[in-house]
Amino acid sequence: MAGKTRVAKYQADRTNQKLYFCRLSCQAAGSTNDKQLYQAHCETAIFHLYGALLAFTQELGHFYSLNMTAPTLSDIEQALSERTQVSPEIQRLQQLQQQGFIANIERAYKRCLYAVPPDTVVDEKPSSDLSAPDLIVNVVTLSNQWLPDEATIREWRNQLLELIEQLRAGMVEF
Repeated sequence: MAGKTRVAKYQADRTNQKLYFCRLSCQAAGSTNDKQLYQAHCETAIFHLYGALLAFTQELGHFYSLNMTAPTLSDIEQALSERTQVSPEIQRLQQLQQQGFIANIERAYKRCLYAVPPDTVVDEKPSSDLSAPDLIVNVVTLSNQWLPDEATIREWRNQLLELIEQLRAGMVEF
């Protein structure tokens, strides 16, 4: 395996690809004036950003020679603990998962998957005439207030990319 590149050896290509797809989705969001299309592109960007995080977690599993297809940070931490090893990369990611931009990415991802609970949506006084078209407009208007804008998603992407580059630089053969 000495001749393989880091990308091939640890399957870093998927992480890089997901970060690229996130960037493309942000660009598409930034170039549309249609609100629903904007929301679709932002949600797609969040899915790819979260996917990059999962792919990097898998990359770490490969780096530590763990035979795991879809590892979580906890899975890797547990497996390394059984070998009496510690991963500074996992510790840093868990720290940011508790509070930091990774926590924000995960929260946004979950909100893309599930309906936002009614108590987190700004309540508006319902009008006395609840005709169907007004109700649909209100649902569309209120349902995406939680969605981060494309500039925020770009910032999270940049932070994740910078973090991954830092962690990769520190990952040495053992």
